[in-house]
Amino acid sequence: MTEKPQKQGTIEIRRHESRILRNNPLGDPFERDVIVYLPPGYDESKRYPAVYALTGFTGRGRMMLNDNAFTPNFAERMDKLIGDGTIKPMIAVLPDCFTHYGGSQYINSSATGNYEDYLIEEIVPFVDENFSTLKDKNARAVMGKSSGGYGALVMALRHADVFGLACSTSGDAYFDYCYLPDFPKAVRVINNQPLRLVEKMWDEHAKKGKDDFAGLNIIGMSACYSPNPNSEIGFDLPFDLKTGELRADVWAKWLAHDPARLVEKSVENLKSLRLLYIDAGTRDEFALDIGARVLCEKLKDFGIPFIHEEFDDGHFNISYRSNRSLELISQKIETG
Repeated sequence: MTEKPQKQGTIEIRRHESRILRNNPLGDPFERDVIVYLPPGYDESKRYPAVYALTGFTGRGRMMLNDNAFTPNFAERMDKLIGDGTIKPMIAVLPDCFTHYGGSQYINSSATGNYEDYLIEEIVPFVDENFSTLKDKNARAVMGKSSGGYGALVMALRHADVFGLACSTSGDAYFDYCYLPDFPKAVRVINNQPLRLVEKMWDEHAKKGKDDFAGLNIIGMSACYSPNPNSEIGFDLPFDLKTGELRADVWAKWLAHDPARLVEKSVENLKSLRLLYIDAGTRDEFALDIGARVLCEKLKDFGIPFIHEEFDDGHFNISYRSNRSLELISQKIETG
């Protein structure tokens, strides 16, 4: 029996010039592509719910459309789920919040730029102005994996008036477990010259060591969590560059961004969500399954509704978990 051909959605690429990113400290582009997926049969006379899909560290929206022999990209995944009737037709937005250091964590920082404001104040209104969206928080979801999952949690914690649904897969939480183990590796590869490691990562000819990415990750997180305009490099690392000793004052700045420690400050926002979904693999290499458990226990303490699931896998090559997030979003999102 011949399988019925799948109806395909449309990819729209719109160039957006950002006022907020124009003078960002790293000189990163302030004109960026906004990638938008429109469902099959998109009709401008109708209004559609929208889901914002955030990429992990070193990712940007365009990468979610990469061709792969064995794994559907995000657009193909949407086509199949909509075609099968698993999810309702919806618009998907794939933003670009990449920086020279690898990512922004979707928060504001004097060392990287105000990417939280960029997403909330510019990209959401830009999409609503240019596409046939339902302009209501309960018709707008945010989802992501890893740093994208962290970004989704940030939106839930601070911007529940914009996003009424949030899904985090293996999102950064309980920093004590997900970041601290990489500090000794970072101390060694940074070797008292953090920006030299960054340039090495950008040099396609330079041979990369096994811990170089861990070093870049800690640099990128430092730029987001512990910016310091008075520092020569614009941020503080959470350890002494010579000895490797933990700097308690800087580490405290990191912890102030930990979702597991932010629940108490955002109870009303979190309670207002139509959906808060948190999942992680039980073999996650950064112990983010444990971080998710800690976070969910905090949510439980404050009577915040959530869905928590675990799956038998690690941190990498788990894009298939998007299906579960999209399915739950489709069940809970406002469709007009």
